[in-house]
Amino acid sequence: MASSMPIRVDGELFDAAKSVGAVANRSAGQQLAYWARIGRELESSPGTSLRDIQRVLAGNASYDELGERNQAVVRAIWDEQMEARRAHLDLAAEFTRAGRSWAEADESGRAIVRDPDA
Repeated sequence: MASSMPIRVDGELFDAAKSVGAVANRSAGQQLAYWARIGRELESSPGTSLRDIQRVLAGNASYDELGERNQAVVRAIWDEQMEARRAHLDLAAEFTRAGRSWAEADESGRAIVRDPDA
């Protein structure tokens, strides 16, 4: 019998697993486990070169020179990295600290100019 351990999962990833899992008659947890098994198999498959993937991620090789499987792994890692960066962005606070104004859209799509000095 396989053991299970509780883990923390990003809310957006959990919602995606819940949605995709429902189509395949899997719970969110089952879908996450399924994705994890696919990732494990992909990384260990003979068609995947972790060395080549790491070179691309380090900026020392071209993404376009990778095969389809390796590109899929790189895209997944890039998606994860971008999500982590977006989660820590607070541009309003940055602009306010710098004394710069900025524009953003309200709920209706109208442009609202924010001026930290106003």
